[in-house]
Amino acid sequence: MTPEQLKASILQRAMEGKLVPQNPNDEPASELLKRIKAEKEKLISEGKIKRDKKETEIFRGDDGKHYGKFADGSTQEIDVPYDIPDTWEWVRFSTLVEIVRGGSPRPIKDYLTSEVDGINWIKIGDTEKGEKYINNVKEKIKKSGLNKTRFVKKGTFLLTNSMSFGRPYILNVDGAIHDGWLAISNYENSLNKDYLFYILSSNVVYSQFLSLS
Repeated sequence: MTPEQLKASILQRAMEGKLVPQNPNDEPASELLKRIKAEKEKLISEGKIKRDKKETEIFRGDDGKHYGKFADGSTQEIDVPYDIPDTWEWVRFSTLVEIVRGGSPRPIKDYLTSEVDGINWIKIGDTEKGEKYINNVKEKIKKSGLNKTRFVKKGTFLLTNSMSFGRPYILNVDGAIHDGWLAISNYENSLNKDYLFYILSSNVVYSQFLSLS
């Protein structure tokens, strides 16, 4: 077994709850999900995030099978990849975080600026393979382009959606992103930043990206 295969095997066992004995006194994941949902409803009511009309709630039926409940109230049986401990819950990633896509003012050359008050224009070319953070950017855009793009803040996760597909980074600057990025935010109350980066960087998750692309 290669070192990469060993890492993947350990991560897989951890995701299945088989790496360490489960403590029956641990709070069930369902309680954490209740708090996460309450926080999302609060942010929605305050106008800070928008309701995801495609959000799916996963539950286990009386027949032991898993189902997805959609926003319109309909349900559909879904396949889960493996069994997990009874106190764990299957959940869509988008239930835990906010995921949005970037946008590009076009033609971009009309919006680029060298003015000091310009908005950082964050591109995939500003990244370094194997690095965790985006610390500097090479270009800026005019403020007039903000209504055609997506402004994101320091601490936001970015996931490449084109070119070097599926690579995560954490922003160390504020700025605007084009449609080659997905932005992941509002994760702080449910996920540890370093854990999230490690999971998104793993081969296990990357294989999921490829299967869905």
